[in-house]
Amino acid sequence: MRSELGVSLAYGLLASLGQSIVTGEFEKKGFPTEAELCAKFGASRTVMREAVKMLSAKGLISSRQRQGTRVEPVENWNLLDPDVLRWLMERPYSNKIFLEFAQMRLAIEPAAAGLAAELQDKRAIAGIREGLQAMIDHAGQPDLALQADIDFHVAILKASGNPFFWRLKPLITNALHLSIQLTNKISGHMADIHAHEAILIAIEKGDAAAARKASEDILLESLNFIEKAQAE
Repeated sequence: MRSELGVSLAYGLLASLGQSIVTGEFEKKGFPTEAELCAKFGASRTVMREAVKMLSAKGLISSRQRQGTRVEPVENWNLLDPDVLRWLMERPYSNKIFLEFAQMRLAIEPAAAGLAAELQDKRAIAGIREGLQAMIDHAGQPDLALQADIDFHVAILKASGNPFFWRLKPLITNALHLSIQLTNKISGHMADIHAHEAILIAIEKGDAAAARKASEDILLESLNFIEKAQAE
């Protein structure tokens, strides 16, 4: 059985190496050998192998006999992995990934809102209302308001009744935490409470078309903010 300390060290190495890969640190000089990594981080081979194994599972690196370990091209990375997406969004030149994420949300969240309106799962809809109420209650507290905003959007995924949408929770939660901060910064204000309330009201009324439209309106505004930032 692996010790908790070993697992913790492996995850620490995973984060450090993952960020280095995503920011392009190894593009020219190549990925270090196991011995070089152990020497640099002062880690045992067992812990380092665990970290490298996790990087490989995320599609960031691959190992081949007699060829060593190499960094994989971006198209082979698991972009739906929450860690990989977070590292991408934390890059100083990441507006493109924010734009692509907003486009993905536009394809998913309005559909989830429409399904939530049709399904009418009262308990799940209550979760959406709780998210909205928290946004109102914490309007003057940026960190709490941000978390409430995230909870609101994630609750819609759950209320859709589609298990595939709900499985996106870790990805959506992680990426929303960064993308909402960006759009709030660009717009100069926190989320529009009334625009979010419009989604909830449409869902509660069972108006799928209105729910999809209200969700699209919020996401298109976010998309416009990001496109503007990218152009600048």
